[in-house]
Amino acid sequence: MRRIVFAAISCLLLVGLALPGCTAEVDDEFALTVSSTIGGSVTTPGQGTFPYDTGAVVDLVAEAQAGYQFVKWTGDVGTVADVNAASTTITMNDDCEILANFEVMPPVRYNLTTSSTTGGSITTPGEGTYTYDEGTVLDLVAEAEQGYKFIAWTGDVSTIENIDAAQTTISIDGSYAIGASFERKYIPMVAGGGWYTLGLKSDGTVVAVGYNSYGQCDVGNWTNIIQVDGGYEHTVGLKTDGTVVAIGYNGYGQCEVGNWTDIIQVVAGRGHTVGLKSDGTVVAVGLNAYGQCNVGDWTDIIQIAAGANSWHTVGLKSDGTVVSVGGGWDGECDLADWAGIVQVAAGGHHTVGLKSDGTVVALGRNNYGECNLGSWTDIVQIATGCQLTIGLNSDGTVVAAGWSDYGQCGVGAWTNITQVAAGMTHTIGLRSDGSVAAVGSNFNFQCNVGDWMLA
Repeated sequence: MRRIVFAAISCLLLVGLALPGCTAEVDDEFALTVSSTIGGSVTTPGQGTFPYDTGAVVDLVAEAQAGYQFVKWTGDVGTVADVNAASTTITMNDDCEILANFEVMPPVRYNLTTSSTTGGSITTPGEGTYTYDEGTVLDLVAEAEQGYKFIAWTGDVSTIENIDAAQTTISIDGSYAIGASFERKYIPMVAGGGWYTLGLKSDGTVVAVGYNSYGQCDVGNWTNIIQVDGGYEHTVGLKTDGTVVAIGYNGYGQCEVGNWTDIIQVVAGRGHTVGLKSDGTVVAVGLNAYGQCNVGDWTDIIQIAAGANSWHTVGLKSDGTVVSVGGGWDGECDLADWAGIVQVAAGGHHTVGLKSDGTVVALGRNNYGECNLGSWTDIVQIATGCQLTIGLNSDGTVVAAGWSDYGQCGVGAWTNITQVAAGMTHTIGLRSDGSVAAVGSNFNFQCNVGDWMLA
């Protein structure tokens, strides 16, 4: 303690009288000595020794360097207001030595929770919940099981480098939950040809039954097929690598698709074949007597349609509008006013469009009421045959309108249907368990699908 005492004593002696009165005035100061550990400093009042009057309340401010954090004040801290606060005060009632303590800041850590859908797994880092330091860049690897393919990463994907890549990275800047999404590489489906039926199995092979005069059902050796369609007398299949195979009647060159590449959908008409490319353009070969193959200038297409008995081709654009070429004698190509369409189907002489609200529109020949679809609602998929329209409801039931002389509209009792298709005079439905239903003309045994199991 440093104390300065000033005393002044005045004594006045008068003759024969001594006055004992005196005065004393004392000013006290205390010293505050401030220091810090590695990792920061005391910015207020600074570091060193500072004098303060008795009772002074002194601000204390400690600031940590990058990567460090303030811990507490130690030393003569009896009058420090809050020893755990970097900004506080001390009351000067004595000499004090205090120390601001800092420590290396522990890394911020976040949780990453991973999971996957049926069909695959996350092999790196695995599946579960893992903890990582902030800023960690982590490899992600998703592996599909046989018969499945990786689709995308889902969930908290904002820091994933490429959500569409099975092998990518994620930057850990927060706690995230992500999933790897898989789907069957070969999604089972059914399709109708002229008088035959096609089925795509979950292993990428194809089965067929029915009229086979031109070998259109000879698909037993096809593999790696992801989509099929039947024309009047020819069959087309899309392979996993974007190429196309075709078999059956080739009198118009409709099977000359060997050089096609980068195809994402293929359809077969009465005598022509149409392919949708990944860039939204369209190619076509085969019978072109009515201009049904004049699709070379189409762009921005997301789906195409041509029926087994159709002389026209329909294309759905990404904006929900529709284009069409070919025979349009009954108004089936007058689609310029259509909007809000999410799927199209081409019948023999009519065109059907599924709207985004689940309703259906149709134009063209209506001899059997195949275009009387105004009451249909809650539809999720459509298909067309010869003067026949089929609709799949969201609850797995099916509706039909049009020509039914062979019972092809007799679908009222069907349930658990996930996809519908139609041939010339028969209707096909794929059930959720992979089995298949069919009604209609069976002269060529095209409805003999009771033993099929596509899943």
